Amino acid sequence: MTALIVLTGVFLSSLDLFIVNIAFPSISNTFHGESLSSLSWVLSAYTIVFAAALVPAGRWADRAGRKRAFLLGLGIFTASSALCAVAPSLEFLIGARVLQAFGGALMLPTSLGLLLPAFGPARKGAAIGLWSAVGGAAAAFGPPIGGLLVQVSWRWVFLVNLPFSVLALIFGIKLLDEVRDPVAHKADLLGAALLSVSVASLVAAIVQGSDWGWGSPRIVGAFVVAALSGAWLVVRSFRHPNPILEPAVIRHRAVALADLSSLAFFSGFGALVLGGVLLLTGVWHESVLRAGFMIAPGPLLAGLTAYPAGLLGSRFGHRAVGVAGSLCFAAGGAWWITHVGATPDWVGAYLPGSLLGGFGVGLMLPSLGGAATAPLPPQRFATGSALYAMTRQIGVALGVAGLVAILGTATGAGAVDAFHHAWIFMMACSLVAGAILCGVGAPATETADARPLVEEAPPVAGVDAYALAAGK
Repeated sequence: MTALIVLTGVFLSSLDLFIVNIAFPSISNTFHGESLSSLSWVLSAYTIVFAAALVPAGRWADRAGRKRAFLLGLGIFTASSALCAVAPSLEFLIGARVLQAFGGALMLPTSLGLLLPAFGPARKGAAIGLWSAVGGAAAAFGPPIGGLLVQVSWRWVFLVNLPFSVLALIFGIKLLDEVRDPVAHKADLLGAALLSVSVASLVAAIVQGSDWGWGSPRIVGAFVVAALSGAWLVVRSFRHPNPILEPAVIRHRAVALADLSSLAFFSGFGALVLGGVLLLTGVWHESVLRAGFMIAPGPLLAGLTAYPAGLLGSRFGHRAVGVAGSLCFAAGGAWWITHVGATPDWVGAYLPGSLLGGFGVGLMLPSLGGAATAPLPPQRFATGSALYAMTRQIGVALGVAGLVAILGTATGAGAVDAFHHAWIFMMACSLVAGAILCGVGAPATETADARPLVEEAPPVAGVDAYALAAGK
């Protein structure tokens, strides 16, 4: 029963990430006076806040109790889903999405920490596999489920969570066992705030650049705020005893390169996920329902590929598998550039590129997650996992911002050209990620430095769960 409760929360939170993307055109129709750049904050606000809250939430859960954190996160996620469903304005919806991010940051990192004791040490692999499979199922079924719900209203995308979440809360209060780490340290809340301000300012500057003018005082000011807050965060990370960015982990060359590669790749991935929805509904004028089913094969193939790709990475090295994944992902973008036009052709033009991209994602997910953590000693694994999870979320936010800036307000034939430029951006992100990953090292050296480092990092046990989910 513990597994069912925890996996229900994992499935609903993971599902939300994908069905909101497919509901984006319907949300746009409701708030028809809003620009694409303003609407993009429905997605970006969630990813930015989630990234910043991940480590503080994980450390607080370790001290206060993972059952308490999971149920609190599920409760916040449930309440904020209801607020999203009744949102009277775009600003209200974005605010509710921020609350959802806090709920998700509490819930996902603690879920595996609750699941593993229920399975026992001997069945640890089975627990992780089942948990990852639930995340993969959410990725595959999210687009078609979202397409079906939007036929009634996009608000049902958020309402569908409520009955299942309430049941999970009721049974979770009665049946889940508490797990605590009495020696866990407090997190750096100011550092989390600086991370949020830095990324949000950078995203704002990118998405609003076309509307406000790239040389306008507001855009320049946003870039300056992003740079200053980012620099303050780096300086603070070297001085705070429990920083958001752990210096000893960042100093590890292979880990730093893996995280930089993750930032680049997920920028392209963020552009891919939203770009597919906007192309199918905005240029080919497909219904949201049809678009959901058209998008599904790519995520499904990614989910099916990730597990064997992880085994290949363990045997042949994460670098080799990841570079192959980056090339496949870029090949998907190249296929779309050369085959997709204004005339709808899902089978001959869109589907092959989607399958290539999905296969590339399936190869990259376990490779990036493994490369970002394999070189670390056990006491650093949680911190490395948290850093990887943050770069993943920040990359998605930057990718959505880049897509919005590229597409602008283009229509008609200009929209097709704009999407071609977006796919070039996607390809560039993937190729840069692959090039960076080449520097990680050969299999024999990937774990060569897996020894205690100079400084001791505080444990972030709850965060390990999210990193494993990120590799689904």
